Amino acid sequence: MPGHKLGRVTEDVSRELSAILRELKDPRVTGCLLSVVRVEVTNDLSYCTAYISTVEGLDRSKEAAAGLKSAAGYIRRELGRRLKLRHVPELIFKATDSIEYGASISKMLHDLDIPPEPPEQEDEHAGL
Repeated sequence: MPGHKLGRVTEDVSRELSAILRELKDPRVTGCLLSVVRVEVTNDLSYCTAYISTVEGLDRSKEAAAGLKSAAGYIRRELGRRLKLRHVPELIFKATDSIEYGASISKMLHDLDIPPEPPEQEDEHAGL
């Protein structure tokens, strides 16, 4: 199974990145509800692309990505310490608006004016 190690490392990196982001003190990162949406690690484990999103929108996500880029050395060192990897992948942070998009879809579905279905009348003669 060649992809087993890659999948396991990807899950571990995603989990630890989420934990490390909660510990950062950069105001660009701490001032928003930040989430790691997806993590992709290359086959040779040299690069890791983390897609991050905020509820506040794409502009706020880009600002948070800039803060994470400046803290990439610290984050990479923490990942290496926590995961005990021989080679810790270089981190690339990309902003997405997936949380905002999902929230807008949820709001549209909630705002739909769908009339409730009338209760079905049971026919008295159906059992005969």
